[in-house]
Amino acid sequence: MKPNRIWSWLALAFGVIYFVVPLLGTLEFSLRMRRGTYSLDAYWVILSDARFQQTFGYSIVMAIATIIIGIVLVVPTAYWVRLRLPAWRPVLEFITLLPLVIPAIVVVFGYIRLYNTASFLPLTGSAMGTNILLAFGYTMLALPYMYRAVDTGLGSIDIRTLTEAAESLGASRITIMANIILPNVLVAVLSGAFLTFAIVIGEFTMAALLNRPAFGPFLQLIGANRAYEPAALAVIAFAITWICMGLIQVVTRFNKSLAATKR
Repeated sequence: MKPNRIWSWLALAFGVIYFVVPLLGTLEFSLRMRRGTYSLDAYWVILSDARFQQTFGYSIVMAIATIIIGIVLVVPTAYWVRLRLPAWRPVLEFITLLPLVIPAIVVVFGYIRLYNTASFLPLTGSAMGTNILLAFGYTMLALPYMYRAVDTGLGSIDIRTLTEAAESLGASRITIMANIILPNVLVAVLSGAFLTFAIVIGEFTMAALLNRPAFGPFLQLIGANRAYEPAALAVIAFAITWICMGLIQVVTRFNKSLAATKR
């Protein structure tokens, strides 16, 4: 075996040990709630908890709202910049990277100062207003991932030719976006959507400081007061993330196989 391949296998083995062994330890500990035997008691306790059902359902709704807002904002913007304003792409890329640099706690304190009950737009004065504010905050956190996915998808198709062909047939901008561009970048949009879902489900800072009943604060609350249930919740959260990553791979492979079939 070549030395390069040996080092590759060693690196892979190190990565598997580094990531899998702690998770296996967490899984094993979560099954020890019943003394002397392995059981799923911790999982049943969590899944039957009304707070889990409420917070998880709330986070799913917020994730769906965030995905919709992200698609509405990112797809037309990325499309228009690639089509008409290519010189602005570096500026747009820089803006979309800011959420990775600016901590979420700084952003949420800015939201609280700007949209408190004494401001011109008192969104934090009502539950609905706070939910809207949180949805836009989540959209900002997911922006780097959604934009990168959509921009990569747009780069894989000839949007200029497609747009010109559609315009020559009398299609409007909305028709072009809905019937031509969006279907061609659907896989990229779904990839960004799954990443957004994974981010929203586990987000803690914004939901906690805005006092919303989300899944992230529930994870912290259980972790501070229980022993075995936090381990079960950690395994559930990992499973959700891995399912989202797996769905991205499934969608990507399906698109490749579909494209190969068409050829």
